[in-house]
Amino acid sequence: MATAIDEVPERDDETEPRGDIPEAASPRRRLGVGAAIILILGALAVTVVIGVVRAGGGAASTPAVSATRPAAAPTSGTQKRVYVDVAGAVKRPGLFVLPGDARVLDAISAAGGFASKAARGSVNLARPLTDGEQLVVPAEGATPSPTGDAANTSSVGDSSGAPAAGGKVDLNTATKEQLEELPRIGPALAQRILQWRKDNGRFTSVDDLQAVSGIGDKMLAALRDLVRV
Repeated sequence: MATAIDEVPERDDETEPRGDIPEAASPRRRLGVGAAIILILGALAVTVVIGVVRAGGGAASTPAVSATRPAAAPTSGTQKRVYVDVAGAVKRPGLFVLPGDARVLDAISAAGGFASKAARGSVNLARPLTDGEQLVVPAEGATPSPTGDAANTSSVGDSSGAPAAGGKVDLNTATKEQLEELPRIGPALAQRILQWRKDNGRFTSVDDLQAVSGIGDKMLAALRDLVRV
């Protein structure tokens, strides 16, 4: 009696595929990726350093500008002051204390300016002042006349230097031509008188003429009755 033997199918020795399995990255590939990262980081670091160096160099090369003003030159002693009595056609006549280099303009400004009746066109605003003098501003149509102490009184309306009452020439306002009309004074000496007046501000006395080169005792005696200050 024949026995039925179930045939067992032979097993295929070939292994069935199990799907795609990623291969492990090779060591050379990993080394290349790491080197690229290091190069990128190094480039960034160099860029940062260069930027810092440039910024520091630019700040160092910018010159510092001082905003302070130059120190004022030291003055020797106390500034000179002059006392001036302003009278006549001004708004506020009175006694004023002004800087030593003040002019007639400063005295009139201190007195409030011209009055409405003042003869403004006849005033020499540029004339230097003298300590202790009196300025009399004339009114329109009035004839300037000294008041008070004649030696220290001046009428600012008499600014032409022409001979006033008595025929005397004012040394402080006379022009070169007017000085040349005086005896023994030629163009050169007249110019020296003007230069002395420019350098020293004002003649305070007729005797100051002796300080001008070329004027001695004899010439001063001849001029004394022909000039005034």
